[in-house]
Amino acid sequence: MSNEQTAIRTTYFSIIGNIGLALVKGLAGFFGNSYALIADAIESTSDIFASLMVLFGLKYAKRPADKNHPYGHGKIEPVITFLVVAFLVTSATIIAYESIQNIRTPHKSPKAWTLIVLGIIIIWKEISYRIVINKSNQTNSSSLRADAWHHRSDALTSVAAFIGISIAVLFGKGYEAADDWAALLASGIILYNSYLIFRPALGEIMDEHFYDDLIHEVREKSTDVNGVIDTEKCFVRKSGTRFLVDLHIIVDGSISVREGHDISHNLKDYLQKEIPNIADVLIHIEPN
Repeated sequence: MSNEQTAIRTTYFSIIGNIGLALVKGLAGFFGNSYALIADAIESTSDIFASLMVLFGLKYAKRPADKNHPYGHGKIEPVITFLVVAFLVTSATIIAYESIQNIRTPHKSPKAWTLIVLGIIIIWKEISYRIVINKSNQTNSSSLRADAWHHRSDALTSVAAFIGISIAVLFGKGYEAADDWAALLASGIILYNSYLIFRPALGEIMDEHFYDDLIHEVREKSTDVNGVIDTEKCFVRKSGTRFLVDLHIIVDGSISVREGHDISHNLKDYLQKEIPNIADVLIHIEPN
């Protein structure tokens, strides 16, 4: 299965999980008098739309290169990541505003049974995070990494809600707002995670230098090809789940242009075979 197909299947997993969790949290929060759970439900609802955007981005990024996009459509991934971050920031803002409103308004304490619901949610979201982040690392997908952090931020907000509800239940009258303070804390956690997701995506779209390990691997494997004496410059940039490589190689200066041409083609074929994540290699010949 290709990286793109793996990433798409993982996104379907996120969408189905978030739909179920949004319903469970919303109902438990409403009947259990817990705004922290309702805040969690709001975030899970935004997660559904965010995952749908990730799915669209991954499918769009699979399109082959064309006249208008000679390098392919992979750059849609960091753009989608920016939109996902916008969803996160919007969710955090809504949660913070509603939490402050609830802190200022007297209300009933949350029900003790909501802690059981939260405990199950925390475990499930952490499992979901680990599944999606592993697939993100496997496929080199920045938008899938953003989706994974949605799961982790959801787990963190649920932990904050668990602490807040526990305080409200244990200490009783006068501590009803602990649940709302927990939701307010959760909004801050979401904003911080938004930055952690945004920064690498910005670097990706700006072709920032991130890929030392891949450059080292390309240099090592290049000298395996007959006729390649050494490598000089090597630059790597990411497009979707794959990489574009610009490589300068050193060859014997006395060989013919045709021989140099054949060496470069053999090298390109070899690198793409040995490192499947490489989408294309542009090779420049340097005489020794």
